[in-house]
Amino acid sequence: MIKVLEDAIEKVKRLPRERQAYAAHVLEEIAAEGDDVVHRLSDDERRLVREGLAELDRGEYASEKDVDAVLRKPWA
Repeated sequence: MIKVLEDAIEKVKRLPRERQAYAAHVLEEIAAEGDDVVHRLSDDERRLVREGLAELDRGEYASEKDVDAVLRKPWA
């Protein structure tokens, strides 16, 4: 594993559970795309990410129970 990824993972470990869940979901999507694909966000995806981060900054996020329910769903 490259150092920059190790450092990023250590930072993610210190985030609240909800942010960790989001980071895990994004990494799963990137990993699922395979070795030869670089994931590039669309303008709409960037907007949604910014909106989501702003909501977190305002303290607006799902409860731990809600996050657990989502994470238990199959991501087929």
